[in-house]
Parts: sequence; structure tokens; C-alpha cells
Amino acid sequence: MRLKNRKITQLIIKIILPIISIVCLIVFVPWLAGSAYLKPLPNSVQEQVSDAINYKLDGIIVYVEKKGKAPELYSSGWKNREDKIPADPHSLFKIASISKLYIAAAAAKLVERKKLSLDKTLADYLPELIGRVENADKITLRMLLQHRSGIPNFIDDPKFPWANLPTEPNELLKFALDKPADFKPDKSYGYSNTNYLLIGTILDKTLGYSHHAYIKKEILEPLKLTHTFSLLNEVDMKELVSGYYIGYDGDLKTQNYVSPGGSMLATAQDVGIFLRALNDGSLLNANEQAIYSSIYVYEHTGLLGGYSSIARYHKDIDTVVIQFVNTSGGSSWMISEIIYNRIVRILHKQ
Repeated sequence: MRLKNRKITQLIIKIILPIISIVCLIVFVPWLAGSAYLKPLPNSVQEQVSDAINYKLDGIIVYVEKKGKAPELYSSGWKNREDKIPADPHSLFKIASISKLYIAAAAAKLVERKKLSLDKTLADYLPELIGRVENADKITLRMLLQHRSGIPNFIDDPKFPWANLPTEPNELLKFALDKPADFKPDKSYGYSNTNYLLIGTILDKTLGYSHHAYIKKEILEPLKLTHTFSLLNEVDMKELVSGYYIGYDGDLKTQNYVSPGGSMLATAQDVGIFLRALNDGSLLNANEQAIYSSIYVYEHTGLLGGYSSIARYHKDIDTVVIQFVNTSGGSSWMISEIIYNRIVRILHKQ
């Protein structure tokens, strides 16, 4: 009887479950994403990158850096589809929330130098927010860094003006003030851009000057990252990839998103060099690294109107893989993740 049951179990695992998985994929996943997922894996990264634009992605840039080997760059599609300018792997890109890695690293440096304390509260650093942010006297800097503050995400406000973005961080903050907390401090996790907007403000106040200048001095310059910028107004717009949103015909590259933790621009190679340094210990000293490990993650994704990005280090193959896609909306994010994961699978096979 037991042998029979075991054979039935093996039959379910080998035949029935895969069939159920495929059916679920067809029924619940957009057909375009399902097609990208089920297609046979090509032999090379460039083949996969070239195929990516068949899934309504306007353009894609991929950077691969395996320890001990020269970095490789791949691209396909358009840098600017109106002018038929091909994707250029050396172009600048809005890296959105990947910016949070740089801010967390800057915070770790300042904590190690006793300029900041992880246990001081939002009320200690920004007393003007007492009564405007619920639990300001209980939310610590550590909680802000770890997205455990419970402060609402300002971009979730239904009145947030995506079509006419505010030009100052304080104007963005207004969309999170005087609202009930999503949860009590440190009782849950809730990703919120408001956390890093506030951290940027705390850094500015502590330093007495812009945290962007501090990041440039302490992170970008030591790593010789000359193609990384804090704000849109610092870049040559000709170097910036155009951004597209499915269902909207215009180019979104002139949209100016200024919130700390989401405003940076860089090339794929610059992001790759930074991510390698963050992960291998060459960016932070031992004490800073220990602090960083206690407060934030070592990889990130980014999403803004017209721009999606993935930056991850894969320890098992000692490889950094950065992917930029200048399309958002629809099922583009799902497809981007599928393409990225397929690229990693190709690298595992090489």
C-alpha cells in the first residue's frame, strides 16, 4: 500500500504538478509574459537581450561583471524610439530606488563616525514633524532605514501629482503628513519612499550641506564613478535614455523626480561597480560594513514612469548583473523580471 502511495506521489510531482503550473501560467499570467517565460532558453546573454524587445519593451541595457573577468555590456531596442536612436549601453538611466543603496551606505558611514545615531528618533532629528507624523517620538533612524516606521508612502496618496511632479522634497513630504500610521513602529515592514525622503533631510541637517555632495565625496569619487549623478538637472539630456509608459505616447525623460532615495541617474557600468564594491567590502570599512549589514539590503530594484531597473549580486556565481529597461506600465515589470531571471540562468550554465 505504501509503495502504491509513493508511486502516486511521484506521478503527481513529475507529471500533474507541472501541468497545473503551466495551466496557471496560461490562465493567470498575461500571455506575453507567459510566452517570455516558456520560450526555450537561448545560449547567450546577447540573444536573450535581443529577444527582450519582442515583448513590448522599448529598450534594454544589461551589464554583467563576473569576478576575474572583464565586464560585458549588452543592449537592444531603442534609446529614443521617435528618432530611431538605438539603445546605447553607455547611456544614463534613471535608477529610481536603487538610489536608496547609496543613501544607506552614506548613513552607515555617518553612524560609524558618530555623526548619527540609529537609536535617535525622528522627533530628535526633525522636531518640526512632531504632531505631523504619527509616532515621530518612537520612530528611530534605524526603523526609517529598514522601512519599519509605519509612515505612509507619499506616492500612494491618490492626489499625488505624477503629471506635474513637485520640485522640492518638502513638497513631496506633504503627501505623507497628517495621516494615520500604516502600523506601529517596528511592528511590521512597509516599503515607503517617505522613509528615505526623511533620511535625506536628516542627512542634510546633520551635515550642514547636501547629502548629494557627501555621497559624491565619500562614495562616487573613491570608486571613480564619473557617470553617476544625484539629480536630473546635473546631466546632459542627450546622454539620458528616453522613458516610455505603455498606453502613453510621450517621452517621460524630462520628468524630474527629486525625492532622496529615488532621484539618481547612472550608467549600468557605474551601478555595477558600486554594487560590487558594496558587496565585497571595498566601499565600506569593517565597522561601516557591520552597520550597513544591520540596516539595509545589498541589492535593489527601481521603478519610475518610463524606467525599470534591477541591480543584484549573485554570490553563487560571484557575478553582478544590472538590467535597465526604459518601459513601464502594463505587464512590463513582470516581463523585465522574467528576462532578468533568464539571463541569470544563462550565466549559471556558462
